[in-house]
Amino acid sequence: MSDATLTDSDAGTNPFEEFNKAMGAEGDASPYPAFIEARGASPIDDSAATPFGLGGDADGDAFNLYTAYTYDAVHEILGDGERFTSSGYALVMGEVFGRSILEMDEPDHHHYRSMLQQAFTRKEMERWEAGLVRDLVNGMIDEFAADGHAELMSQLMFLFPVNVIAELLGLPAEDLPEFHRLAVELIGVTVDWDRAVAASAKLKDYFAGILAERRAHPADDMISVLAHAEDEGQHLTDDDIFAFLRLLLPAGAETTYRSSSNLLLGLLTHTDQLDALRADRSLMPQAIEEGIRWEPPLLLIVRSALQDTEVCGVPIAKDGSIMLMLGSANHDETRWERAEEFDIFRKRIPHIGFASGTHMCLGMHLARMETKVVLNALFDRLPNLRLDPAHPDPYIAGMTFRAPPALHVVWDT
Repeated sequence: MSDATLTDSDAGTNPFEEFNKAMGAEGDASPYPAFIEARGASPIDDSAATPFGLGGDADGDAFNLYTAYTYDAVHEILGDGERFTSSGYALVMGEVFGRSILEMDEPDHHHYRSMLQQAFTRKEMERWEAGLVRDLVNGMIDEFAADGHAELMSQLMFLFPVNVIAELLGLPAEDLPEFHRLAVELIGVTVDWDRAVAASAKLKDYFAGILAERRAHPADDMISVLAHAEDEGQHLTDDDIFAFLRLLLPAGAETTYRSSSNLLLGLLTHTDQLDALRADRSLMPQAIEEGIRWEPPLLLIVRSALQDTEVCGVPIAKDGSIMLMLGSANHDETRWERAEEFDIFRKRIPHIGFASGTHMCLGMHLARMETKVVLNALFDRLPNLRLDPAHPDPYIAGMTFRAPPALHVVWDT
């Protein structure tokens, strides 16, 4: 995708670049050294009881802010819907996405998720992999396979997940550039509020016509499945579906491009592991899980306390906001030996890169499948794929969202 594709023709800006910069994606600074120090001090830091960027009460007063760093602390909070809630996402995300699964607690969350899962069954996943994702990825690789070199972030990794989502939704190919631009503007809500709200409205208007058509005449796509999904007599309303569709592309495409790219960088910079995986594809599942553990695409999520409570010996005040550092939890040295190292051969222990509990990532199986397909295609189509020595060493950037800015590679032709 060229820069022009994502450029706002009116403002002359690139919303994706602006979003990355706002999230701390400039330079190669890493949060992980600070995480080591924080975990050593306490499982939960309770010293940040100061006004936070998006918080405060109606009078602008301070509220209690906590940061959970260890695996046990993060896992406990995510697994307890009686003491902790994700409803705080409604304050910001609800304004642009609508009322989505992101902010729901039980029992609404259960019914909503049960209907959404009907679009993510194992049967659907197998059908998408064989009939859609493989062909799409290989078609994109066709465009540069004969060149012997590529910058994979801009030519493939950033592009393929959003193209997959658009195909799953049954969107016309000619709509993809505008659809992707609006989605990036939508998740840039902390960068430009007005632009995000405008993008949300445009996406709703766009989806409205498609949804009406799919309710009347179902097709072979995800919108049709959602339009007719049912759980215990309940159905998804139009607004339910609009909220999910607005959330799907940023939640599905953005995180998948980042996680698959982070894994690919890990492999390209650890050539012994790259060679082992290339020779034995049965290692793919453990490689994918190690990539998510080592460099999750999103470092943190947020919960709020519903009551005065305690986690790992640290008191948490009612209504306190807790930042859950998934990246830090995935590097907890009490759970993983050599936790800072990338090692696809390490003993497999469940990580928390997809969160956990009732809000565990709905699209994690889709993300795993897409990553498997793109890596297999790269290994099959680009012999002896390796880093391009003519370019500087790649790195992963970002203090909230993480991904390589560039991956220059060469291969034998």
